[in-house]
Amino acid sequence: MTRSMKALLATALIATAAPVGLAHAEDAGVKAGVLNCTVAGGTGFIFGSSKTLSCAYHPVQGATEVYTGSITKFGIDVGVTNVTQLSWAVFAPSSDVEPGALEGDYAGVTAEATLGAGVGANALVGGLDKSVALNPLSVQVQTGLNVAAGIASLKLTSVQ
Repeated sequence: MTRSMKALLATALIATAAPVGLAHAEDAGVKAGVLNCTVAGGTGFIFGSSKTLSCAYHPVQGATEVYTGSITKFGIDVGVTNVTQLSWAVFAPSSDVEPGALEGDYAGVTAEATLGAGVGANALVGGLDKSVALNPLSVQVQTGLNVAAGIASLKLTSVQ
C-alpha cells in the first residue's frame, strides 16, 4: 500500500467516524483537558479485541490524574499491533471537572488501519453520568498490520 493510499484510507476512516463524535462533543459542553493513553499491543481476533491501557489526564484546571483500564472493540478487528498511543480532548459540562470524574464506562465507534504505521479514530461518550465525551476523534498512532471497524468500549479506573 502506497503512502498516498494510506493517507486516503485514514482520511476516509476519520470522516466516517466524525459525525457521530461531533454530536456528542457539542452535547458535552466545554473542553476540560486532554487524556493521553498507552494501549498494550496485541492481536485482533476477527470479531474483536481487548487490550489494557494506562492513561494520564491533564485537566485545564488542577493536577494530572492517572487512570488504568481496558479498551474492547467489537466488529471487524484483524491483525497485530504494537503499543499504541491515544490522545483525546476531553469535553464535559464545565472545565472544572472533579478529580476522578473520568472513571467509568465509555462507548462509541472506532475505525483504524495499520500497514507498518497507522492511524485510527475513536469517538466515545461516558464517564460520570455519561456526561463526558472523549474527543469527537482521538489521535491514535500505532505500528503493526491491522484493520478494525466497529463499536468500542472503554473502561477507566482512577488510580488516586
